[in-house]
Amino acid sequence: MTTWTDQNADRPVSLTAPSGIDRAAHHRLDEAWLAAAWSHPTTRCFVVSGGQVLIDETSDGRTELVMTPSFEAPLTEAHRYFLGTDEDGVSYFALQKDALPGRIDQSARPAGLREAGLLLSPRDVGLMVHAVGLENWQRTHRFCSRCGERTVIAAAGHIRRCPACGAEHYPRTDPAVIMAVTDGEDRILLGRQVHWPEGRFSTLAGFVEPGESIEQAVRREAFEEVGVSVGRVDYVASQPWPFPSSLMLGFTARATSTDIQVDGDEIHEARWFSRDELGAAFESGEVLPPYGISIAARLIELWYGKPLPTRSSL
Repeated sequence: MTTWTDQNADRPVSLTAPSGIDRAAHHRLDEAWLAAAWSHPTTRCFVVSGGQVLIDETSDGRTELVMTPSFEAPLTEAHRYFLGTDEDGVSYFALQKDALPGRIDQSARPAGLREAGLLLSPRDVGLMVHAVGLENWQRTHRFCSRCGERTVIAAAGHIRRCPACGAEHYPRTDPAVIMAVTDGEDRILLGRQVHWPEGRFSTLAGFVEPGESIEQAVRREAFEEVGVSVGRVDYVASQPWPFPSSLMLGFTARATSTDIQVDGDEIHEARWFSRDELGAAFESGEVLPPYGISIAARLIELWYGKPLPTRSSL
């Protein structure tokens, strides 16, 4: 897992900080070990439903993922996913349910990654990202793509097997490039997608196509979306983005042309910004900063030279 810390704010790219969790993939096919781990008194689990989990505030002001001992967990037949162990030997499981459980104390609340990713510890975020990614894949890949039969869960949630034809299906991850494009005047190129609200700008991004290198994808997407040609491409960091199943590969890229011609299909508007221009646009509300957990925000910060304002501070 790759992390990057910018020079001004000593923090890693959101969702990629070391979680302290060993995924222990070698245990996923060991049913005896999994059964023993599940019944151990130190084991902790949490429910994931529709990309959300329960979070709660502690007395000292921290926010935590609501977890329970396995013996207090709600019943589930097959949708129990082993997520790994920590350095103390504690095992963690996620339970996929149709709805989140209620809480007697009423203090916990449901949250998705865009909110929880800013609040939870690296351990809890790492567990949540893993669980949400598995849940997204499990809900949309219940049938064999080879023969159409219903598949069954195996490997503690990390494989679906077809009992009819024997095919094995693995969690889907779609590689996508995201890039901070700058020009010879050190301006940054930001775009607004067709369906985004007025003022929301971010870096360009797009999916990697079959047979394409990630550098080629950066250049193709920049040209297709805004008509700008790109030369040098440098890798920065990656970020899991299970909305529903992407892995964002972050880059800086240097433009070799500056004329903008938006495609109109994905990008509605694109503009070059100097640092002063972007700062003024943030201050006036003309431009809204990207979500704080996104690698887009970190890529812009890398160029901007300081943390971006939060939406709540504008």
